[in-house]
Amino acid sequence: MINDRLENRRWVISALITVVVLVYIFRLFNLQIIETRYKQGAESNAFLRKTIFPPRGLIYDRNSKLLVYNKPAYDVALIMREIHDLDTLDFCKALNISKEFFDNRMLEIKDRKKNLGYSSYTPQVFMTQLNIEDVAAFQENLYKFPGFYIQNRTLREYTYPHGAHILGSIGEVSRRKLESDPYYKQGDYAGRDGVEFTYESALRGVKGVEILLRDSKGRIQGRYRDGEADEAPKAGTDLYLTLDIELQKIGEQLMNGKIGSAVAIEPSTGEILAMVSNPAFDPSLLVGRQRSANYAALVKDPTKPLMNRATQAQYSPGSTFKPIQALVLQQMGGIKEHTLYSCNGPASSPIKCSHSHGSPVGILNAIEQSCNPYFWSAFRAAIEKEGYGEKNLKFKSHYQEWVDAIKSFGIGRKFEDSDVFEQSSGNVPSQKYYNRYYGETGWRAMTIRSLSIGQGEVLVTPLQLANSMAAIANKGYYITPHLNANDTMQLRKHETLVDSAYFPIVIEGMWRVFEFGTGRRYKLPDISMCGKTGTVENNRGKDHSLFVGFAPRENPKIAIAVVVENAGFGATWAAPIASMMLEQYLKGKIERVELFNQIATSTTNPDVKTR
Repeated sequence: MINDRLENRRWVISALITVVVLVYIFRLFNLQIIETRYKQGAESNAFLRKTIFPPRGLIYDRNSKLLVYNKPAYDVALIMREIHDLDTLDFCKALNISKEFFDNRMLEIKDRKKNLGYSSYTPQVFMTQLNIEDVAAFQENLYKFPGFYIQNRTLREYTYPHGAHILGSIGEVSRRKLESDPYYKQGDYAGRDGVEFTYESALRGVKGVEILLRDSKGRIQGRYRDGEADEAPKAGTDLYLTLDIELQKIGEQLMNGKIGSAVAIEPSTGEILAMVSNPAFDPSLLVGRQRSANYAALVKDPTKPLMNRATQAQYSPGSTFKPIQALVLQQMGGIKEHTLYSCNGPASSPIKCSHSHGSPVGILNAIEQSCNPYFWSAFRAAIEKEGYGEKNLKFKSHYQEWVDAIKSFGIGRKFEDSDVFEQSSGNVPSQKYYNRYYGETGWRAMTIRSLSIGQGEVLVTPLQLANSMAAIANKGYYITPHLNANDTMQLRKHETLVDSAYFPIVIEGMWRVFEFGTGRRYKLPDISMCGKTGTVENNRGKDHSLFVGFAPRENPKIAIAVVVENAGFGATWAAPIASMMLEQYLKGKIERVELFNQIATSTTNPDVKTR
């Protein structure tokens, strides 16, 4: 019995000793391996690890013209545990900041909810993006402020005050970014929009580290092991855009005083040559210490200059939709080359024509004269060619065929395989949409007749419109529109659902618009041009002015779409803007100087600030 009790005690004591040893081992492992605070504290007594920020990649246009480069800037950083006997007022005076700013900033740094991974042992950013003038006085007095130091950084600088929506801007990283990407630390900056955002990982480069040796009093004694342990930064990769900055500049000048956009694409490659959105702003406004104030002012501007209307605004295409409609309706059998429909001008019903012209009308005259009744008759013939059938199934089948063919031109959906930042999808109304509003059998061609002339529920972005012109110029396909000139996009070729045999007559009709129709005043005499004007009804004011086209007719080099909001007829504003952008790109200069000055100095919206 006694021996049994002693034996039991021995096992209990052994177990207790084992547990204690395991607890100590786990605690030592936790302190030395998992928990970094004490390691950081020990290392910070001997070393100062300074981040060296790499120069961000430069950005060039398609002709190797420098658009975005770097200029030196400075951050004020600190190590909280090393700050002592700080004369706060003297510190604030040296940095030209208020005591209130100082107190709030120190609270933000210590707030672990806002500053993930905060440690009093590691460097923290106090102020960023100071220029040499801002930091000069502080640097002279730096010895008075132990715990603070200056680290070098770069800021973006712009060669041209154009292309802000394309280029994008740099801003402090968000909490979500900090949590998702270990590259970034609190106070770091990254691309927020445009190509700066899309190509952030390439443009940012790789950070370096400089390790400095401290003495027992924390004073810097030099580089640790003569810099052998330092890691040099790697500069970001330069980015070459498809953008033609001279064309972009001309486009922005022509859109001055107007609300709208202009997009130009090279049909054979899908390269975006210009992407104008107005109201615009100088990209340098969103750089440096004034970024927050300038950004707030842009947000409050009722004309929405931060919105990229070229990719985000959605419009009814109006008559600019008719070339696409003519192609799709030929494919569906609603019209043939010699099909004729009558037109009674403004007396036509249920859709009237904008003006009187000869009747009956064929496809060439219908495009040239922009005949609404022709396209309504052709649309109805195509989707009702077999009647309706039980529960309108035959009609709906042909409507779906029409929807799919229209979408194949890149309309009604985002370009998911593109590098263009922030796109709206536009809209081609689905069967489900109409079933919800009218019931399964409550709608037919008459119900949706506005679609035949590009009104009603169909919506496009200017980028989609320009891309559809590229598809017509290519006689049946488009390459995904994109901005990176070094990206191989030829594999991203999208075929339309329209046979190539139907394109020549539509292209001829668009050529006649410039030769004899609404675009004739703006034809270049030595270039064969194709186009289509559009005057789009607008429930919120004056009609929108639209124009689409491409040139030359044979072997097209540029396709374009222009939208001028609340400006009236397409031939009055959008057509001359498009014509001069075509001229700039094809000839390298504007020869119609008087016309250029007239359009560039005219205002269609008094609320828009001219630049």
